Amino acid sequence: MCPLGGHYLDGFSRGPTGRLACHCLLLETNAGLVLVDTGLGLRDVRRTYPRLSPLYVNLLNVQFDPERTALRQVRRLGFDPRDVRHVVLTHLDFDHAGGLEDFPWASVHVTTRELRAAHARRGFVARRRYRPRQWDGIHRWRHYEAARGDWWHGFRCVRDLEGLPPEILLVPLAGHTWGHAGVAVDTGAGWLLHAGDAYFYRGEIRSPQRRCTPGLALYQTLMEVDRDARFHNQQRLRALSLDPRARDVTIFCGHDWREYEALRDGRPLTAATGTPDRAPRLPTRTSAPPQRSPAWTRDALPSDATSRPGAHATH
Repeated sequence: MCPLGGHYLDGFSRGPTGRLACHCLLLETNAGLVLVDTGLGLRDVRRTYPRLSPLYVNLLNVQFDPERTALRQVRRLGFDPRDVRHVVLTHLDFDHAGGLEDFPWASVHVTTRELRAAHARRGFVARRRYRPRQWDGIHRWRHYEAARGDWWHGFRCVRDLEGLPPEILLVPLAGHTWGHAGVAVDTGAGWLLHAGDAYFYRGEIRSPQRRCTPGLALYQTLMEVDRDARFHNQQRLRALSLDPRARDVTIFCGHDWREYEALRDGRPLTAATGTPDRAPRLPTRTSAPPQRSPAWTRDALPSDATSRPGAHATH
């Protein structure tokens, strides 16, 4: 997506438009291939309207390219798309769930609250962010109550997702949407936490002082459903990113292009990655610190190739 705003949006572009990713993961597991988010799908490319809202297509200046869809990228990586047995969603916004119907045979995992909000579509923003035409052909829904979970690095989480290995967790991070969640994956070499849209800009974590570009700060405000929850969860993610006890956790969001590039190229996300290029400091929302519990630990699994998920970044 290339919205107007340049560096006031993404912190690095020199022209009039910025650059945002739709960051997805492809996991190799002993339960088949698993997609974390799907980005936009082939049907969105081929017949954009009325599947998508003209307001958001134009506001975000969406670049429709069939080769960037998850389906085509899975095939380009050398896999059969029919081996994608599961899709785990951070939320059901159009730019995260548009490719669901490219994998109609897959089970789709999401929080119960998000599924309810997407079906209700209450309000101006909800009617445009949630697009039922993108998922009206999906019948293998697996939804989970966020409150009925365990703990992972101080966050309530949902594990034991139906049909999935225990190394994949849903981590509720409400605020951007009512049922928004992160997806944590134990790769064996450390954890990946796909934080979805819990934050949008690399400077919002990995630094004691929160920073964000004006464009993305405004967009997050326009799209939020619960400001207090959004700031609270973002603050918790920032604390986790700075916690020396959580050095094995790599956090990234759904749209920051610099984060996507670093992970795609195999470079670690460090404080340098989190240093904004031209982003101003923003006041940090204060709230009572959450009560932390010990990080979840588990006996090591055998080191064979199928015992833990392997991850590939797509966009």
